[in-house]
Amino acid sequence: MDIVNRIYEGWRDLMDNKSDPRTKNWFLMDSPFPTILISAIYIFSVKIIGPQIMKNRKPYNAKKLQLYYNVFHLIINIYLFYEACTNGWLVNYSFRCQPVDFSMSGTPYRIARGCWLYYMSKFTDFFETCIFVLLKRFDMINLYHVAHHSIMPVSVWFGVKFLAGGHSTFFGFLNTFVHIVIYTYFVTITFFPKTKTTIFKWWKPFYPYFQIAQFTLIFIHAFQLVFSNECNYPMSFVYFIGFHALLFYVLVRSKMKTDKLKLVQLQKQKKERFNNNEENEKFKIIEETKELTSDTIRYRIL
Repeated sequence: MDIVNRIYEGWRDLMDNKSDPRTKNWFLMDSPFPTILISAIYIFSVKIIGPQIMKNRKPYNAKKLQLYYNVFHLIINIYLFYEACTNGWLVNYSFRCQPVDFSMSGTPYRIARGCWLYYMSKFTDFFETCIFVLLKRFDMINLYHVAHHSIMPVSVWFGVKFLAGGHSTFFGFLNTFVHIVIYTYFVTITFFPKTKTTIFKWWKPFYPYFQIAQFTLIFIHAFQLVFSNECNYPMSFVYFIGFHALLFYVLVRSKMKTDKLKLVQLQKQKKERFNNNEENEKFKIIEETKELTSDTIRYRIL
């Protein structure tokens, strides 16, 4: 019992006294368990409950819902990117090594608020998967998609709880920019459907490499502190961010490999169908020729 009390007291000391004083009383910031629970419910809902509900139903028309979702996320990511630029990364933050300023007012406080809003926006990402369920696009609910959406709120929680600012916010700074590009694409093809074919031709091969570049930059930016940490930034968070960048990099590469194998298989099936159709056409011509010859012979006999 004494061990349990010590563990609990140590946990409360960590949560109450060693966390960022600016964010410790903010919504969902008291403990990571509500965030973990919400992410677990999300996984269970989109992988088990949702598909079961939609099993014998027709796909819903969710075009308007998709549009609202994409426009909302475009706006929120533009705002968060603007906050990151004007309060930190393009003003007075160092890309080399940036400590955390725990001031309760001014620019540091705005950055902390931006970090918390970024964390909250990770929950709204769940709606994308819900839309896929309604559309019965279960192929889109793959390992990378679900892992990314479920891990992000939990990961970001620890950053907002203990270090809402500084070096590791480069992750959110770059990620919001990537989301601006992605949601601009979705909104553009919705409002201007004629551009979809043209844009899709360059976007499809570009998109996975865009994601790879994002995670590579985050990994390099984090791990540069292993060699020189002039600002005494906590190394635990350097490894934490670097690990996530590496994890998502591996997941994207794995998805690219899977997609490539599917494409090869699809092309193979298409070729087989084409060859089968060609054989059928040849057979049809031979049969028609036989019938024609037979008719001609019959005509001549008559």
